[in-house]
Amino acid sequence: MSTKLRILVPVKRVIDSAVRPRVNKAQTGVETQGVKFSMNPFCDIALEEALRLRENNKASSLVESIHAVSAGPSKAQEVLRAALAKGADESTLIDTGSTDVEPLGVAKMLKKIIDEQKSNLVILGKQAIDNDSNQTGQILAGLLNWPQATNASKVEVDEQAGKVTVTREIDGGVETVAAPLPMIITTDLRLNEPRYASLPNIMKAKKKPLKVVKPDDLGADIASRLEILKVSEPPVRQAGEIVESTDELISRLKKAGAV
Repeated sequence: MSTKLRILVPVKRVIDSAVRPRVNKAQTGVETQGVKFSMNPFCDIALEEALRLRENNKASSLVESIHAVSAGPSKAQEVLRAALAKGADESTLIDTGSTDVEPLGVAKMLKKIIDEQKSNLVILGKQAIDNDSNQTGQILAGLLNWPQATNASKVEVDEQAGKVTVTREIDGGVETVAAPLPMIITTDLRLNEPRYASLPNIMKAKKKPLKVVKPDDLGADIASRLEILKVSEPPVRQAGEIVESTDELISRLKKAGAV
């Protein structure tokens, strides 16, 4: 008997990757006023992979649904609309207001959505470019007691066996793993090249379902366990100098106490 996929794709609203972040005056984080936000690039790759699984297996109707979910402020609806425009069927915003929820809290909320949606495959970016935690997928797999494959560079689904084979990028090479559904997959940069949404699909996305819930509606504990003490810019690197000869280089190094 073939297995149909109900895919959940978490997406996060982050400062656009083309923007150079600046530390705010309070040194509690980066400045967010007047800067462009967009979908986290790793999340975009996860969404693209879900869409390709549907398109590449259209004849067998392998993918039953693709549900995008985001935890963040109300403005995160923008990234959900972008996901819908690219091809997601429906979406949910977990409106956390101005609260910056830690990976554990995010994973707890995602688990509630997964239980509600009866998802059997979660594809998410390996990390967000704002905090680089690289934790949510792993924590979620632990909470659900599901197998996981991280840093995916290739994903293949055996519909009849209900099994997923994932090629992972590891230090010094690649590793191929397989696991039965349900499963968690986190995506690496080389998995695919995300598409752009067409104007007609952007217009259609406005009519697709976008549900808004609060963390309390899910009964998830999102209390912070970490305190950010200070955020600072990297130290300014001194400019290098060009010397005319090896003797001059050695002399400079001796004066600097480097040799």
